[in-house]
Amino acid sequence: MAQQNQGPAQNAAGASPEVQVVHVLSLAGAEKAIDAAHALAIKRGAGGAIAVVDAGGHLIALHRLDGTFPAAADVATDKARTAATFCKPTSAFEDAIRGGRVALVGVKEMTPLQGGIPILHDGFVVGAIGVSGSHSAAEDEEISKAGADAVSSSAQ
Repeated sequence: MAQQNQGPAQNAAGASPEVQVVHVLSLAGAEKAIDAAHALAIKRGAGGAIAVVDAGGHLIALHRLDGTFPAAADVATDKARTAATFCKPTSAFEDAIRGGRVALVGVKEMTPLQGGIPILHDGFVVGAIGVSGSHSAAEDEEISKAGADAVSSSAQ
């Protein structure tokens, strides 16, 4: 299971127990994720907005393909924020609601729509990517996964 950066201390030599070393997603990493997601969207002839956030859910980068409806930018950001702060793909929440756990719709910090994927480094969530506005919810998730994989694999 992915962990957020608040897990057990990973201190560098000489660091005190009051200070922890954490993994941070850089702007270059966010742009690499967006580039990979964008490439897949273009290959499939899909539109969409692509958002990358840090582990706290704060926006690092946003890209909206031409012709994508304006609200997709906010939805993509909310999907990414949900995946980052809950440390799991947003499809897990959509599946849970579809399975009868409707109380989840009352959690205001969550966007339970497929298309948000955490970005991992050394087992820690360092951010997330969200996509909205492609041909389908499943394609939103596939495009997000391509972006997350581009960064997660380069960070190892």
